[in-house]
Amino acid sequence: MQIIKIQFCSWDKEYDFSNDNNLDLKVGDQVIVETDAGVDIGKISEIIEQKTEENKNELKPITRLANKNDIAKLPAEEVKADMIKYCRSLVKKHNLPMKVVDVHCGFDGSRLKFGFIADGRVDFRELVKDLTRHFQKSIILYQLGIRDEAQMTGDIGRCGTRPLCCSKFLKNLGGVTSDMADTQQIAHRGSERLSGSCGRLMCCLKYEQEGYAELEKKLPQIGSIVKYERLDAKVIGWHTLKKTVDLIVKSKDGDEKVYDVSIDNIKK
Repeated sequence: MQIIKIQFCSWDKEYDFSNDNNLDLKVGDQVIVETDAGVDIGKISEIIEQKTEENKNELKPITRLANKNDIAKLPAEEVKADMIKYCRSLVKKHNLPMKVVDVHCGFDGSRLKFGFIADGRVDFRELVKDLTRHFQKSIILYQLGIRDEAQMTGDIGRCGTRPLCCSKFLKNLGGVTSDMADTQQIAHRGSERLSGSCGRLMCCLKYEQEGYAELEKKLPQIGSIVKYERLDAKVIGWHTLKKTVDLIVKSKDGDEKVYDVSIDNIKK
């Protein structure tokens, strides 16, 4: 059984469908599907081969591949820009603390889905009424995170040479936390240097976390006693990427010294 993950717009989540019609599909194909809200057109983001069929009855099948005529029916960017402009004017009229960034038009013409950014919850009931009255369609307002805006609009990363990783290949990051900065021993740099263009912690912290976690497994626990040059030594710090540790070593004369030692040169 094939599970087909589909996105209807770049800022929306992925939805699962089945390939019960045995279509010849590949990632990037645009397809027509029947959703709970109506007929829509989306792009395949991932194809998962699943041996069991436990979710088969829960998933709607993909109807067919989209053709040139289907794609030609989609609203032009100028039309969508006018929709966004009108929605923004209503946001200003109602004095709502939100920023409208994009709109997705349902393929069957029955609904519009506006993506917006806000710091918290927004009471947009009157806005929805005005939009419904003006466009004569079902209106959905979908709140995005600040990271989603950066992923949509794109920019140059902190490296200064490449596009933002989130807009290119880091799609499903999950949470990025300050604990990751501690693990990677860069928390001392401060939040300003660890933040991306979106103002949040940089995606690369999550991207590199797994590698650091694997390296840490090879390091002795901080506070543990190890053998270095036949002497007992206490581990007081790590240098994860260097694969070295800081040791306090007491000599035979009773003097204590701190050494930065490769893990290859110590015994647990």
